[in-house]
Amino acid sequence: MRFLILSRNPSLYSTQSLLRACYRRGHQARVIDHVMCDLMVDQGELSIFYQGVKIEGYDAIIPRIGSSVTLYGTNVIRQFQLQGIFSATRAEAILKTRNKWRCYQLLAAEGIQIPKSLLPNFAQLDTMLLQEHFETPLVVKLQESTHGLGVILSESYHNAASTIEAFSRLKESAMIQTYVKESKGVDIRVLVVDGQVVASMRREARDGEFRSNLHRGATARIETLSEEEIFLSRKVCKIMGLDVAGVDILRSKKGPLVLEINSSPGLEGIETVSGKDVAGDIIKYVERRVRRRKKGRTSKTRI
Repeated sequence: MRFLILSRNPSLYSTQSLLRACYRRGHQARVIDHVMCDLMVDQGELSIFYQGVKIEGYDAIIPRIGSSVTLYGTNVIRQFQLQGIFSATRAEAILKTRNKWRCYQLLAAEGIQIPKSLLPNFAQLDTMLLQEHFETPLVVKLQESTHGLGVILSESYHNAASTIEAFSRLKESAMIQTYVKESKGVDIRVLVVDGQVVASMRREARDGEFRSNLHRGATARIETLSEEEIFLSRKVCKIMGLDVAGVDILRSKKGPLVLEINSSPGLEGIETVSGKDVAGDIIKYVERRVRRRKKGRTSKTRI
């Protein structure tokens, strides 16, 4: 099979791990920068060009779309999808998860437990509303951020309001979330591929830090999940339409809470800690879907 990996940096661990997995399983694979793709529509035909050459003859794409280029990246993915090429992650699923509030809305509507959150209006934050429904400290976070950037712990209502105001002046949308004290800077990252949990790890923030992102110096180790956590991880991926995802879970007094869903999860931390070939699992999943689609087309042709 012929696969395209969409990545802005071919030297990144995740990109290289996927590329190696393709080669190990006997596939042809190429990495291209999706931002450098040109898209064309003409008389009912959709075309994609890369460095002036039309892209053709691929069976599937494996997107690694960063948050800074979500809109253009999903346009590229959608163009491939409309050409009939299988995508390991669909464009609409990425758009659902990139905006944290939209993601929370969809999960809450399905009864998924998440940390109590508030999206304040842009005009003026009602501090009385905060005092009535939230305890300090509070977490203030940008709606579209990664690696713990734009996530701030506010010790007072006044500080939270000032932070929201500062973000608003920068034309950035931010939300307020309750701080789950019992988690103590620890969360669980779960990797789900094709509806199955393939790896998990426990991440713990370094001293003086509450964010458990590995990019912020957190440590990690293998973690065994409860049946409830496994079921929850699989369910949220199904709700969001994701076949490859990283689900971040907080363990609270109320049970597991979904903190975030990552549609382009990094592989370095989870593969290093768990010893699992997650990239290989992703490639096997893509293989199955491509074969299934080809078989379906063959059956229709015979009919």
